Amino acid sequence: MHPLKYCTHCVMPDTKPDLKLDEQGVCNACRSYENRKETDWDKRKRELEQLLERYRRPDGSNWDCIVPVSGGKDSTFQVVRMLQLGLNPLCVTSTTCDLADIGRRNIQNLKSLGVDYVEFTPNPIVRRKLNRIGLDQVGDIAWPEHVGIFTIPVRAAVQFGVPLLVWGENSQNEYGGPAAASENNVLDRRWLEEFGGMLGLRVTDLIGLEGITARDIIPYSYPSDEELKRVGVTGLFLGHYLPWDGYSNALIAQAHGFESYPTTIEGSVVNYENLDNHQHGIHDYFKFLKFGFGRATDLACLHLRRGRITRADAQDMVRRHDGKYPWTYLGKPLEAIIEPLGISQEQFNKICDRFTNKKIFLRDAKGNLIKDSHGNLTKINYDNA
Repeated sequence: MHPLKYCTHCVMPDTKPDLKLDEQGVCNACRSYENRKETDWDKRKRELEQLLERYRRPDGSNWDCIVPVSGGKDSTFQVVRMLQLGLNPLCVTSTTCDLADIGRRNIQNLKSLGVDYVEFTPNPIVRRKLNRIGLDQVGDIAWPEHVGIFTIPVRAAVQFGVPLLVWGENSQNEYGGPAAASENNVLDRRWLEEFGGMLGLRVTDLIGLEGITARDIIPYSYPSDEELKRVGVTGLFLGHYLPWDGYSNALIAQAHGFESYPTTIEGSVVNYENLDNHQHGIHDYFKFLKFGFGRATDLACLHLRRGRITRADAQDMVRRHDGKYPWTYLGKPLEAIIEPLGISQEQFNKICDRFTNKKIFLRDAKGNLIKDSHGNLTKINYDNA
């Protein structure tokens, strides 16, 4: 028995959280994509337009919606679509940890589309502590970033009195979000915390660690349910109403000035996503160590489902690019990326080994992980055969 069992249609292993293989060995993500063919997208677009109409401010007294943006291909696409539908969005950015130059240029481009824009930058001293805690305790350097992506736009919705949040794709479920519910369509803390990817580490757990106090975690905390209800804060997922595809989103974003990277990005197979944060490479590497798949697998599966490549092509991409030790990301050396966290490369490697699922990688006779001359691990199996 191999430790990793793969979907027989795509190349995703069953170690991915929430992934299930059916009796034919096909994963729920592939089945979900197949169901798209049955979707009446014209009807969904009409539903979207009706929903947006409820929140539109024809008198211009306030913004029609908030679009959380990073400046990436998907958020650029979201803004383009809102403008095409005649809405006046307020774009809100929760600043990334280690912003790349190309990331800043793409944010500037997004503003130039003709939108009002606000950027929130949390205390960088606290943020570095949170990055270190996230890496050390849950194996995710990007933990505070992923929390902030959800808390800051929701705080902005309350502060500016704009109830509707327009998110992109809901990777967890195939539904439109609370705005689509006929009753109880307000975002509450329970819904947000379920969706907001906390990995079992609650924000309140941070108080007392490394001198962190309650006032340090304001940006990572949701408004109260009373505040959310007072404004009627709700949200929708654009991917429920419009057929979502990262590649076509990138093409549309590029047509509106979005800049992609000159080469394929480290650990990836494309040049048009995850361009904003130098820490992305570490985040994706830890996913590989924990679950046996990284960014190359994610992307190969997306393109495979859409018929752009064969399964053999996808397997080749994964072997070549997935889970490589993150010596650099967007050209920045690993040492420079982890230096602000006060972590040496030796300490980083020890944290890596601690979070590695040793059952799925090759080991020597003593049980130690086998690494090649570049520090890369090899999975025990890359297919079911």
